Amino acid sequence: MICKSYKSFFNAMADECKLSIINLLSKGPLAVNDVSRKLGYEQSRVSHALTALKDNGFVVGSRNGKSMQYSLEPKIMVPLLKLIDRHVETYHRSKCGCRGVRWRDMK
Repeated sequence: MICKSYKSFFNAMADECKLSIINLLSKGPLAVNDVSRKLGYEQSRVSHALTALKDNGFVVGSRNGKSMQYSLEPKIMVPLLKLIDRHVETYHRSKCGCRGVRWRDMK
């Protein structure tokens, strides 16, 4: 039986919407409506995705007036994304010809 925490973690990382949000937030904090507009997803889909990302500790939210600003959780996401980059370079470089997002330069 697979641990529900592992399943939740990998489900969050396997979703294209959530990965797009992670990529976008790697450039800086944004409100839900900004994420929705930039990615072309409905605001409700972005809100649900952000909730899942927040529940998994991938993003944090902070109130900015009436809106909530979301950003990547730096202590978790920066090392995790760098680790994923190393894994991809080692094991998947020849499997994909795309020029996917790399997080090496994140602080």
